[in-house]
Amino acid sequence: MGYAGGTTANPTYYRMGDHTETFQVDFDPTVISYANILRLFWQSHNPQRKAWSRQYMAVILYHNEAQREQAEQSKAALKTTIGRSVKTKILPLTQFYLAEDYHQKYRLQNTTLLEEVKTIYPHMRDWVDSTAAARLNGYLSGYGIDETFATDIEQLGLSMDGKLLLQKLVGRQGASLTCPVR
Repeated sequence: MGYAGGTTANPTYYRMGDHTETFQVDFDPTVISYANILRLFWQSHNPQRKAWSRQYMAVILYHNEAQREQAEQSKAALKTTIGRSVKTKILPLTQFYLAEDYHQKYRLQNTTLLEEVKTIYPHMRDWVDSTAAARLNGYLSGYGIDETFATDIEQLGLSMDGKLLLQKLVGRQGASLTCPVR
């Protein structure tokens, strides 16, 4: 979680200036393409909704010209498909500012599992950057792939109590997890 898209130096939640609340996706293009990330982005929000403030506007922030072109093409294709205007902005990323600690891995922070994660990653920045913590946060938020849960839970570094708590919290007994990335 962070802030980007504006010009205010070192924004904070209470002094955001002209930035937007965002998250940055680090991805391996051999696993998922930028085009697929864009497809998921368009599916995950209402692109016709006008933002009531810059803080919460829907935006794609691109890193380079190739990403800009793909984002613009995907926006144009969506506009053609839905037959209406698309309000989502496409802007260059000049800088991404990490949000305050209390915004990071929000679901995870609101469980006792965070204490286990902190034993593995004692420094906040380490667990913010951790793929394991991201997976935990994703599962706790209701995302994940059923077929990989059993493998994931064994690789997250949790104690037996932590594994049982995760299973309980994500409702693995009968409830289905979903993930838009397949």
